[in-house]
Amino acid sequence: MGKERYRAKVISIGEYAKDFIECGIVVLFGKSAPDELKEHAIIHENNGLSEDVRKGDTVWIDDKPFPILAVGKVANTNLGNLGHLVLKFNGLNEPEMDGDVNVPEVPIPEIAVGTLFKIVE
Repeated sequence: MGKERYRAKVISIGEYAKDFIECGIVVLFGKSAPDELKEHAIIHENNGLSEDVRKGDTVWIDDKPFPILAVGKVANTNLGNLGHLVLKFNGLNEPEMDGDVNVPEVPIPEIAVGTLFKIVE
């Protein structure tokens, strides 16, 4: 496994976060997110972004790897400043929106309090 760029542990899941998951999208925010966003997101504690996330890196959700196919131009800024990540399981090689990080179009594994997200080189 390569160098770890980001690590986050889920501490809560907003009541509407599952609506996004059903659409193939995982929305993460750090614990300092405003309350109105927390109900729509998966909230996590993180170790900060050590290096920019790049196409070709791997997102790990617990023990399941997902190769990164595309990184939007503001995704790293959002992740570094807010712990905000929009992970889209859509299989696209170009981001639809500037904050997107795309991975293959596969089922999203179960996410619960304690789930570990890692992004590695």
